[in-house]
Amino acid sequence: MSAAAGGSAEGIADGFRVWALPGIPEVRAGDDLAKLIAAAVEGSEPLADGDVLVVTSKIVSKAEGRLVQAEDREAAIDAETVRLVARRGRTRIVETRHGFVMAAAGVDASNTAPGTVLLLPEDPDASARAIRAGLRDLLGVRVGVLVTDTFGRPWRNGLTDVAIGAAGVAVLDDLRGVRDPHGNELAVTVTASGDELAAAGELVKGKTGQRPVAVVRGLGHLTDDQDGPGARPLVRSAVDDMFRLGTSEAVREAVALRRTVREFSPEPVDGGAVRRAVAAAITAPAPHHTTPWRFVLVESAEARTRLLDAMLAAWRRDLAGIDGWDEERIARRTRRGDVLRAAPYLAVPCLVTAGGAHDYPDPRRAAAEREMFVVAMGAAVENFLVALAGEGLGSAWVSSTMFCRETVREALSLPPDWDPMGAVAIGRPLSAPTRRGDRDPEAFFAVR
Repeated sequence: MSAAAGGSAEGIADGFRVWALPGIPEVRAGDDLAKLIAAAVEGSEPLADGDVLVVTSKIVSKAEGRLVQAEDREAAIDAETVRLVARRGRTRIVETRHGFVMAAAGVDASNTAPGTVLLLPEDPDASARAIRAGLRDLLGVRVGVLVTDTFGRPWRNGLTDVAIGAAGVAVLDDLRGVRDPHGNELAVTVTASGDELAAAGELVKGKTGQRPVAVVRGLGHLTDDQDGPGARPLVRSAVDDMFRLGTSEAVREAVALRRTVREFSPEPVDGGAVRRAVAAAITAPAPHHTTPWRFVLVESAEARTRLLDAMLAAWRRDLAGIDGWDEERIARRTRRGDVLRAAPYLAVPCLVTAGGAHDYPDPRRAAAEREMFVVAMGAAVENFLVALAGEGLGSAWVSSTMFCRETVREALSLPPDWDPMGAVAIGRPLSAPTRRGDRDPEAFFAVR
């Protein structure tokens, strides 16, 4: 198979060829793949310096003894998984210990005997280096080697082969800084040349033709005398991966990161992020098809100071006049409000039941009606806090407004039926929130 590469710029080939090697037998544990490939080359076109061999990972796994008895494929997937990314039914997208994000951790039950599965090679880069060195010794050629496996792709239907191991091949072709024919400097173009070579090889190998090795010729500018860093540069780091989490894991991660933050950086808070959190908050359940949630976003420093000064004065009056506390005790209690002053942004969730709550003359039923709406408010606040964590914002819910509701309504010019249900301090955490220790769920439920 041949194709025009379509360019004549320096370092770009005008064309390339790709063909599958015939005659490779069924591979068994302990086989020397370099010898098997060299034997297949004798019945085909000789290899040349700069050729790239594209080797299906299945035969690498078989040669390395990565065939295991596994009546339960799910158990094998569990053993190869370090992180669940997403699940839909029985299909799992996971991260392997290699760092690959793929379906079923690459555990393959095809092209293997019933009751067995193939695991990915232990170290695909080392496998590629071994094949490359063996071919150099046997045939005296300097070729690049890719070990490939089949991946699905976000946003796109269909599967394609990608490089999971490499030796002597530049798996990324960095074109940043190069100028196009119009003089525009390329700023973000880094071509996944390793994956493109893998896909080209897969076109002639096929999935069922028992031709597990392909040769690509004409793209020698992508090969190197040195083994190089392997396929590792193709794996996007967690820091740079905007789509690292699947839906269910994103929820679990945000919930896990939802910790009370008491120290904030002075960095301004993006009001758009807070508004997105409000949008998540108001998906909470509520009684009687009502929408009883309101969020007052206290964005200006003047409004925050006015609110917090008024609340502090109200607390001090109550603690001294009603509770009879001395000044030292009052100071200790009111210090809890410091977290609100430390935050660059405040939100005050309010409960509005007017027009929605049923009016029961029976005090018991009236109390239950009120509690239903309070629970709905709590669900909205939890949604709000989790969504803020998902935006990378820290938060602390402080109940203090509930002790001086009239004061808060007056300071924020709120309608009389808006019931302030605490305040939420919001900002960038001064330090990374620590993960909460695991809690045994068995202690928190009962089964009847």
